[in-house]
Amino acid sequence: MKPAAPLLAGLALLSALAVADRAAHAEEQRGGPVVGSLPGGFENVVDDRLRVLERAAEPEKAQQVRIERRVVIRISPSRATSARLMAELPRRSMRTRFQEADHADCLPLDQLMSVQPMGDNRLLLITQDRHLLSAALDRSCSAQAFYAGFYVERSEDGRLCVNRDELQSRAGDTCRISNLSRLVAVRD
Repeated sequence: MKPAAPLLAGLALLSALAVADRAAHAEEQRGGPVVGSLPGGFENVVDDRLRVLERAAEPEKAQQVRIERRVVIRISPSRATSARLMAELPRRSMRTRFQEADHADCLPLDQLMSVQPMGDNRLLLITQDRHLLSAALDRSCSAQAFYAGFYVERSEDGRLCVNRDELQSRAGDTCRISNLSRLVAVRD
């Protein structure tokens, strides 16, 4: 006898038991009598342990459904914007330098136009209304990791805030902004 034969015989017996039990259960539901016994002298009694195959064939019922919606915004360095801003500058030497001034702790994300790394841990943010902002990153972060821009997950209020939102560089670094300030032109 082949080694698989006893296994197949056992499965055939289990399926026959399950079919007979279902037929008997259907008869009970209709109110009719339960008639007969299974071949081989087995009665219409099926142990709950043998119903594993029946339960495995039933479709699973979802207990909970969760739908998540996530919006990720990409801010990239815009070469055209930087070139246009540089083209608008006068050709003569300038005596203008920029100084940092206070800014609110949050900035609307839809106002951001582009980003450029500057210095060790600072990013230059350019807004749609041509304001320049300096964003200081956490001490352990390097601005050079943001050479190709960054991703930020849109919050419920639609703003980028200090010490709240995380910027993820396209290189894989994740940093928070520790300070946000305006850059104001100061003439000497």
